Amino acid sequence: MTDANTTLPKTNSSPWTSRPFHRQYLMRQANNLFDFFEAPSLNPKGGFFELDDEGKALSAANSTRQVHGTTRMVHSFAIGSLIGRPGSGEMVDHGMDYIWNKHRDAKHGGYVWGLDDNGVTDGTKQAYGHAFVMLAASSAKLVGHPLADKMLADVTEVIERRFWDEKVGAVREEFANDWSQITTYRGQNSNMHLTEALMAAYEATGEKAYLTKAERIAELIIAKHAVPLGHRVAEHFDENWVLDKQYLGSEMFRPSGVTPGHALEWARLLMQLWILGDKRLSWMTDAARNLFRQAIELGWDTQHGGFFYTLDWDNKPIMREKLWWPVAEAIGAAAFLSAYDRDDYFQIWYRKLWDHAENHVIDHARGGWLSELTEDLKPTSRLFTGKPDIYHALQACLIPLYPATGSLTAAIIEAEHTVKQHH
Repeated sequence: MTDANTTLPKTNSSPWTSRPFHRQYLMRQANNLFDFFEAPSLNPKGGFFELDDEGKALSAANSTRQVHGTTRMVHSFAIGSLIGRPGSGEMVDHGMDYIWNKHRDAKHGGYVWGLDDNGVTDGTKQAYGHAFVMLAASSAKLVGHPLADKMLADVTEVIERRFWDEKVGAVREEFANDWSQITTYRGQNSNMHLTEALMAAYEATGEKAYLTKAERIAELIIAKHAVPLGHRVAEHFDENWVLDKQYLGSEMFRPSGVTPGHALEWARLLMQLWILGDKRLSWMTDAARNLFRQAIELGWDTQHGGFFYTLDWDNKPIMREKLWWPVAEAIGAAAFLSAYDRDDYFQIWYRKLWDHAENHVIDHARGGWLSELTEDLKPTSRLFTGKPDIYHALQACLIPLYPATGSLTAAIIEAEHTVKQHH
């Protein structure tokens, strides 16, 4: 057991998530994030600005908007709308308009990666970006946005026709603007985020086909690859889904080796998928527990705290920077696992992770969460500049507040219905 006792004393064993103070703390942190991101992010020329550490636009003059950034803002503010945060609806409208009228490629179909005020800066069609378009459309549907159904139908058709490889049960990675092939690379990350989006689409529509695809991806990435690798999530593959351990790509989107943060993200997604699939695929809960434990055992820095960003295949750190998002994902996973597993391990880590976030990651002076720390937990910006997005941190604050029954958006709606019935 890494760096924490294995059992909680009876006097302190009730879950934090059931304590009124902790629940208020979580809602306050979520509200602080909305305060930090809402007004300064809104780009009057469409889409959203990325923010620096102070909460000002990184490049106000002619800002580049990437599709995953636009869509995550829509998803996050749809969550804001569902919990009753005033101002959220306009943010959703603003983002949906930009996705539909700018990111969407009216000529070739699909959604382009990057734009600025003058038009397309990167016209490639990325599976990763399309996964987030599906997530944004699904979340927007839950708040009744008029474009949501159209966008969800459109992106579903594009993913089905262009990206989905029925033979293997996963998506191809990327194409040129006109859908010609630019690489034979296959990646875990885009498929993981598509799993998240497919579950959200299933919850928003009730259409089983979305859930089936999500289960097939989990089967390939986790059951077929991660479990035999000692519950380490392999990131990079060739076109036949053979693992490429030597792969060197973008440090931000495709870092080499193993990324503990992705195992933590998968731990929660597998629990969600198990629940949405009527708890019939029992391998998922076992895999989720082991992915979480392995990410902690191998990825957590016992000296300084925080997760090393990447490890090599001998489990040694490659990139020793500590990023904000693995902590956020670990919190969500610990909350989910604690809801179904009586083992104190998950609750102990839930508390330890919030201790770490409170003392090192949350920027109490300026707002938001620090995106990157050095090995010994000093703010740095080797990989990330400023505070890249609200999405990971917001979900860490809100997932523990709602029933562990599926995606956060659907859980919020379910909780509201329960409250109504009691009145």
